[in-house]
Formats: sequence, C-alpha cells, structure tokens
Amino acid sequence: MSTVSPELDRRFRDAAARESLLDVAYDLVDTPIGTLLVAATEQGLARISYDADPEREVERLAHGFGLRVLRSPRPIDPARRELDEYFSGNRRTFDLALDLRSLADFNRRVLRELARVPFGEVVTYGELAARAARPRAARAVGTVMNRNPLPIVLPCHRVIGANGKLVGYGGGLDRKEALLRHEGALL
Repeated sequence: MSTVSPELDRRFRDAAARESLLDVAYDLVDTPIGTLLVAATEQGLARISYDADPEREVERLAHGFGLRVLRSPRPIDPARRELDEYFSGNRRTFDLALDLRSLADFNRRVLRELARVPFGEVVTYGELAARAARPRAARAVGTVMNRNPLPIVLPCHRVIGANGKLVGYGGGLDRKEALLRHEGALL
C-alpha cells in the first residue's frame, strides 16, 4: 500500500473541484463557537453542520446532492472567509449563493423571510410565520428552524419564543446565546 503526499492529495482535490467533478465539496471550518462542517455545490452553499460526524454527514450530502462528495477546501473558501469576517465583527450580512433546491416550498419561503431579519435583531416564531404568509404556522416555522441547513448564514439563532425566551436551537442554546451576544441582541 502506497501513501499519497499531502501536496498530491491537495492537488487532486483542487483539480476535482476545478473540473466540476464534484456534486458536493466540504471542509471543516474552525470558529469561535466550534468546528463547523461546511458544504457547497456548484449552485452555492448547501450545508453548515455543528458537531458533525464527517462520515455520517458525507452520507447525508451524497443522499441529498449526489454521490460525488469530497473534502476539498477551495470551494469552501468563500464561505470560510465570510464566516471569519462575521465572527471578527466585520460582516453583518452574507453574500453567498445558497443551494436550497432540496427543500420544500414552505421551508424556502420561511428561510427567505428569516434571511431578512437584520443583524442584532430578533423575531418570534409567530412573527416569522406571519411574514411567510402563514400566521398560524408558528410550530411549522419551529420545525423549519430546527432543520435549517445553513445556520448562522440563515440566522435561525435570531428566532425566539413568544415570551422573549431563548428556545430551541440545533446547535444548542449556548451557541444561540453566544451568537446573539456577538450581534449585540443580548446584553
């Protein structure tokens, strides 16, 4: 069994991405709130996962986007850069193309409305449901938030309970609180 040099491995991964041979590229991105698995297709950013088990996440990506999934840092660089800028306080909105094609229409509508919630502000599940033209769908909005494929970029941490409390967050309430403090929404 021969081993491949790190340089040759990097060149292979870069070439696969450059030649559009991948359905999904992913990499691990270190942030102040932990390591994120970030994945992108040619259409845009497709997934951000907290505490991801890369092997299990690769299976999910393959099921959702296609079998050609490879850890390849270069396609993730734009997302990495914008996440770094966000956490350093130099970015309030994200300018990344997003790949939400696998989501149902209602989920996409809710996430579009979510993306409009400004940095440093919060909204309730009920308010977000009303903005998505489904005022009685607060619980369904909660489900969409729980399954949000792009936390931080689509800021589900900005959604709070009707009573003003921090409730539910796929990354854990400690991360939700940290993100809201980072944005100045919590004192």
